[in-house]
Amino acid sequence: MSHLRFADQPYDIQRAALEEIIRRDPLLMRVLKELREIELPDWLLVSGAIYNLVWNDLTGRPPHNGINDIDVTYFEDSDLSYEAEDVVIQRLAQRFGDLPLPVQVRNQARVHLWFPEKFGQPFSPLTSSAEMLGRYASKTHAVGARLNADDSLSIEAPFGLDDMFAFRIVPNKVLHNRPAHEAKGLRAKTVWPEITLIPWDAA
Repeated sequence: MSHLRFADQPYDIQRAALEEIIRRDPLLMRVLKELREIELPDWLLVSGAIYNLVWNDLTGRPPHNGINDIDVTYFEDSDLSYEAEDVVIQRLAQRFGDLPLPVQVRNQARVHLWFPEKFGQPFSPLTSSAEMLGRYASKTHAVGARLNADDSLSIEAPFGLDDMFAFRIVPNKVLHNRPAHEAKGLRAKTVWPEITLIPWDAA
């Protein structure tokens, strides 16, 4: 099946394919370039805007099919107030207000402050934006990108890229995030029926 042509390939081949797909998309490239100009500390463009773009590209669907928003993270621990984070949220809302997809930005240095109340379990403080990828409910979703000053693209993928290219959503049990894994996986299957959702208990 052609949509699986990069599955089981070496990481370097998968990474090159991912970079090519990202660079072909004017919307993501605009966001990456403008985030580089804004110079948020330790920023990454993460999650659905990347892996959904890949699935659309490999299945011949419109590039932004099924993408709800563009998630951006940064890490700033000198001021952990929501007010400081909201300044960044409003800044990016103004900067990207004309885009067809909303840009959602969150400070990863603050996650431990709200996560226990929202999800009912402890969450140790993070030390970087990339570290948060390792705690996502599904390993497949743990991918981020940053455009560097020399126009090279940095890719963060703590679990590799094969699950994404294999259209396989795999649980990550570092936290008890079964509901998030299953809800996101079932929703994804309605848009990309090619996906295989690995049950939480099977991992």
